[in-house]
Amino acid sequence: MGRSPGEVPCRVDARARLGEDDAALLTWSLVLPQEFVTPLLLLGAGLLAGTLNSIAGGGSLLTLPLLIFIGLPPTIANATNRIAILIGGMGATTSFYRRSLIPGAWLKLAMPPALVGTALGTWGAVRIGDVAFERVLAVVLVTAAAWIIWRPLKPPEGGEALPPSGPKRWLLRGAFFGVGLYSGFIQAGIGFLFLALMASNGVDLVRGNALKAPLIMAFTALSVILFAMNGMLDWVAGLNLAAGQFFGAKLGVHLQVLKGQAWVRNVLTAAIVVFAIRLLVA
Repeated sequence: MGRSPGEVPCRVDARARLGEDDAALLTWSLVLPQEFVTPLLLLGAGLLAGTLNSIAGGGSLLTLPLLIFIGLPPTIANATNRIAILIGGMGATTSFYRRSLIPGAWLKLAMPPALVGTALGTWGAVRIGDVAFERVLAVVLVTAAAWIIWRPLKPPEGGEALPPSGPKRWLLRGAFFGVGLYSGFIQAGIGFLFLALMASNGVDLVRGNALKAPLIMAFTALSVILFAMNGMLDWVAGLNLAAGQFFGAKLGVHLQVLKGQAWVRNVLTAAIVVFAIRLLVA
């Protein structure tokens, strides 16, 4: 069910989600005030997620569970996470733009269908209930993890391939629509899927990330607007997370431009393996 614009999302005590043995693990947090511990957790997670997102992807696989752990209902956590992704996208986009790395031709091809897909995906995320969302999230992420293991990403060594023409161009529009649809609904793991799509079309990882940053920033901005209209954002948690993601994204861009394609490929491979294992175990 959707939420009215004026409705304030409620937090759920994280201890209520855990058994008695697991709840004992939370007693350490009682030593410091919650209003001090929670922002630090969000800031640190945001910094790491922002760095990962700008280099490879998968940052939301860290931040989304954390938002649920601190007490946000799953659908509210899914929406709130977009605030940080938007701010991190701004940091990464400005850094790539200053280095003249954003491929304009690809951006013009990808943006329109991706925005349409995002609007539909976000509408689905607004309408779905917490329990149903948790089930869909589990199925989608485990499927994505299995696909990553079965079809490991093999990016080109380098290149600035131009978008294709003819029928393949229309197929790519459909693929970007799907990317936007998935991103609007869940977002988590979209970086891996996007880089796989670009690599299959001859675009190296650095330029693939340079395209990913403004594209995700644009359709995340649309998602944030739609979620805000439905009263599904926790702005305090989202902005704490966003502060870390902004600086993490800038750090990630600096590292990949400094280290180059081979280094980015190694980090991406490691991130895919770690997140795939985490998802399958969870």
